[in-house]
Amino acid sequence: MNQLPKNIQSHFQFEGVVKEIRPLGAGLINDTFFVETDGYNPNYILQRKNKNIFKNIPAMMDNIHKVTSHLKKKIEAQGGDPLREAFTVTRTVDNKLYYKDTDGEFWAACLFIDNTITHQSADSLELAFQGGKSIGRFQAMLSDMKEPLTDILPGFHNMKYRLQQWDKILADDPVGRKALVTEEIEWINSRRQEMLKLWNKFEAGEIPIRVTHNDTKINNVLFDENNDVLCVIDLDTVLNSMCLNDYGDAVRSYTNAGKEDDQNLSNVYMKMDTFEAYTKGYLSEALSFLTQSEIDNLAFSAKYITFEQLLRFLMDYIDGDTYYKTEYETHNLIRAHAQYKLLVEMEKNYTKMCAIIEGIVNTAKKR
Repeated sequence: MNQLPKNIQSHFQFEGVVKEIRPLGAGLINDTFFVETDGYNPNYILQRKNKNIFKNIPAMMDNIHKVTSHLKKKIEAQGGDPLREAFTVTRTVDNKLYYKDTDGEFWAACLFIDNTITHQSADSLELAFQGGKSIGRFQAMLSDMKEPLTDILPGFHNMKYRLQQWDKILADDPVGRKALVTEEIEWINSRRQEMLKLWNKFEAGEIPIRVTHNDTKINNVLFDENNDVLCVIDLDTVLNSMCLNDYGDAVRSYTNAGKEDDQNLSNVYMKMDTFEAYTKGYLSEALSFLTQSEIDNLAFSAKYITFEQLLRFLMDYIDGDTYYKTEYETHNLIRAHAQYKLLVEMEKNYTKMCAIIEGIVNTAKKR
């Protein structure tokens, strides 16, 4: 982790006197610090944004500001606390959303929300339900937001774009690994047309454009002291896309009984009770805005996102491990195998997944 710029606190509108700035967590993308102030003043989170991943950080911060401003208006109208129930950007002394230092690094700050709980995994059905509820509520409150967001991650979840990348990497075979993964290549090619269908529906307008979070792991949800959902955090990846992406990625994350790089594939299977709990929580909020087309494609979106992650791990292995951090030579290949096992599990359970969704929707309609 690089050193903090001298007097970094002087560039932000921090209340009170800063007592200490110390590293927080071990994030894989941004460098994060906790800013402790004196007395009864609020504390803050300070981040060095990763300009190698995010090529347009000013636009990213503008997206965050648009989304949080919309959320705060909704929360206030509902009688809630916008400082606790939504992410709050702390501006710089010249009223910008970020500070660019002399080394060209971008810094951003936000209010620290105290007396909160985070979870690294949904280890109970109640947590899975609450996690689903949090993303459903997030999307519902933003479903009427008309102000467009800048596309800061071109091609993200775009299957047409991903498969174009795939074709190029297979043609180039930059480090000579293609011959080692002929079976794995067939995993991708045999499902190619099936996966393109969902993106084609989106491009045709059958599935609407929404405001989406795009990183719906449970550790991006803050809970209060009673373990009730407080707010969704880590908004760097907010975009205009399919809301199905958020649902599908959460199902991929929540329901996998194994690890993303599990070498023992018998550990990797789909926890269907977790799927049902998450879906109940999600639909308890999201049915207020979802179209029938979105409902009809919810179950498929889990396969879509899992396939995309399989594709990306396998591409990175063939490309010589240029994107994801790896700990050993076959790490991306191991990840790809684990994602493939999860995808196969979803394919086996697909009819049941559709039935669970239909049952939840029908029950809600009868109320």
